[in-house]
Amino acid sequence: MKHLALIWAFLLCAIPAQAALECQDVDYANNGYTICVVDVTEAELRLFLYDQSGAPFGHFNDLEAGLNEAGGTLLFAMNAGMYHKDRSPVGHYVEGGVELKGVVRGASRGNFGLVPNGIYCVNQTRADVFETETFLAQNPDCAFATQSGPMLVIDGELHPRFLIDSTSRYVRNGVGTTADGKTSVFVISRNAVTFHEFGSLFRDALQLPNALYFDGNISRLYAPELNRNDFGRAMGPIIALVAPRP
Repeated sequence: MKHLALIWAFLLCAIPAQAALECQDVDYANNGYTICVVDVTEAELRLFLYDQSGAPFGHFNDLEAGLNEAGGTLLFAMNAGMYHKDRSPVGHYVEGGVELKGVVRGASRGNFGLVPNGIYCVNQTRADVFETETFLAQNPDCAFATQSGPMLVIDGELHPRFLIDSTSRYVRNGVGTTADGKTSVFVISRNAVTFHEFGSLFRDALQLPNALYFDGNISRLYAPELNRNDFGRAMGPIIALVAPRP
C-alpha cells in the first residue's frame, strides 16, 4: 500500500518508555461503563489500520502480534471510528502524518452522518476532539486523526438530536478530551445505553467540553489491567497505546 513503509517507520520509532494510563469500571445513572484515562503529555497515542503487508489488522491480537515483532507492547486499544466493509475508514483518517482519507462533510445516512460529527486529532503535544466544521476552520496539525459521528458533546452541550426518551440502545464507545488537550478519556459502556445517556456521562460526570462517538454494537476494548481483550467482528481503525517490550 502507498505510504505504508513511511507510516510504519513513524509508528515504531521512539516508542515511549512509559505510558500514563488508568482504566476502571464505574457506574453512573444506572449504567455501567469502563473508563480509560490517558495523559497525552506522558504517552503517545497512535492509530493503526493496516499492517506492513497492507492488510487491515482487524483484531487486537493481530495488532499485538505486529507490535511484538517490532519490539513493542500493546498497553491499551479501542476501535476508533466507523469503516466500510473492506475496513477502510468512512471519514477523515491520518496515520503517522499521512492522510489516507480526506474530511467528509455534511449530513448522510447512519450515525456518521448525524451531524455535527467530529474528528479526534492527536499530535506530539496534545489530543483534541473537534466538530468537523471547526476542524476545517482551524486546520490543526494532526499526526493521527480519525473522523466519526455523531459528536456526543459540543462545547459543553449535548448533540441537539439526542432524545432523553430514546429507545435505541447499544453498547457504545467514544472519546472525550480536556480543554487543555492534555488528557484523553476513552469510554465503553458495559451495557446497552442510549446516545443521551452516553453523552450525558461525558458532559455531566466527566465534565469534558467535547466528546466524539466512535461506534456501537461492535465496540471493543483491550485493557490488560482489567483483563479485557474483546473479540468479535473485524475492526477498522484502532486507537492504541504502546511501549517498548520489557
